[in-house]
Amino acid sequence: MSKEKNINLEKELEQLRKMGSAGVDLMKNLYGDLFGGILPQDSKEGQKETSDSSSEDVIPAHEALKHAEDALKEARDLMNTDMSLFKRIDEQEMQKKDGGGPIGGPIPAPEEKKPEEPEKDPIEELDSLIGLATIKHDVKELADFVRVQKIRKEQGLKSVPVSLHLVFTGNPGTGKTTVARILARLYKKIGVLSKGQLVEVDRSGLVAGYVGQTALKTQEKIKEAMGGVLFIDEAYSLAKKDDNFGEEAIDTILKAMEDHRDDLVVIVAGYTGPMEKFINSNPGLKSRFNKYFEFPDYTLDELTQMFDLNCKKYDYTTDETVRHQVRSMIALRKLTRLLNFANGREVRNLFEEIITNQARRIARMENPSHEEIMRIELEDLVDEESEKPAEDAEKSEGSEEKPEIGETVESEKPETTEKAEADNKDTTEKTDEEKPDTTDSADPEKEA
Repeated sequence: MSKEKNINLEKELEQLRKMGSAGVDLMKNLYGDLFGGILPQDSKEGQKETSDSSSEDVIPAHEALKHAEDALKEARDLMNTDMSLFKRIDEQEMQKKDGGGPIGGPIPAPEEKKPEEPEKDPIEELDSLIGLATIKHDVKELADFVRVQKIRKEQGLKSVPVSLHLVFTGNPGTGKTTVARILARLYKKIGVLSKGQLVEVDRSGLVAGYVGQTALKTQEKIKEAMGGVLFIDEAYSLAKKDDNFGEEAIDTILKAMEDHRDDLVVIVAGYTGPMEKFINSNPGLKSRFNKYFEFPDYTLDELTQMFDLNCKKYDYTTDETVRHQVRSMIALRKLTRLLNFANGREVRNLFEEIITNQARRIARMENPSHEEIMRIELEDLVDEESEKPAEDAEKSEGSEEKPEIGETVESEKPETTEKAEADNKDTTEKTDEEKPDTTDSADPEKEA
């Protein structure tokens, strides 16, 4: 390493000498003998040799300047080389401090990114979804129609214009966003979209708080969705009464649908009733959205399958007793939340609650086995915090002292009873006063 450094220093000195000679020649040609008295010894000798030689040996000014520039460039390159060497040494020292290899050892290469798993075929992913038999049929039917129309167009045949924009209706948690994401990739595979990404927004992602800014905010989302699908959840919130901001967002979206009809698909989603009113509220919406996909609620069997799928996906196990109890819990939630039951989302929330309870139980164990960490028990289905108030209430009820048999507690005597007793007493006294005296009412003849 020291030998290499000496070589580099010698090269640098040589370049500096060249720079000095070239600089002297340049100054002499430009300013004559003005710099003669202050030139270095080597330069003076060079000047003497130059004076003895013919005038043809004098280096022209532009050549001297070029030599100086070349020498300066080479010096800079040498300096950069040294700096990179010092940087490498610093990295090796830091590596040693952090437990790495010795100084001078090879610096480990950066970790290579693992190759991403190949994307699953959109149709296969659609078929793997639980339930949604009607939706699967409708999506495949639409995809086949679009594919054939594209082939006809490529072969010079007339094709029937088809609108790719869709309306998804149904309750929350019925798979609308998931199907929209699959459909975006399917459109890309067919060749009607260039990228196939899904951009999900709602009212807050489109509407701004000031006049004139809503159009700009909506245009940003449209630009982000170009080449893919713009998915607007709860789209009916844009059509409120006397809502200029929502109306501005709708107008901007309609214009983009017209201007970019070949590389932008818009899907609006929400509850069935409000979505129908939303589409009928604007002639532009009604003419562009003419295909409806109705997403039904999941059955109890399908919701139970979703819970089992989550357990399998995240390495949890259940026995038949636990599974039966989970099914009962799902049924109870569905019955008690008829208006706002969230279907698949509800099952996901229940799964997270159960594994949270299981984690608390496992955390209290010293050395849980592999099977114990995976297994969900019956006690994990109930939250400890929710049971505690009920237990406290039972304890407080059991701790109350009951009066012995025959013992009367005057303080608990009802006020109405005391009043009734007082009324009875007054009635008795009054009856005694009005009762005739049988002793004084003797026969008058006997008195005589």
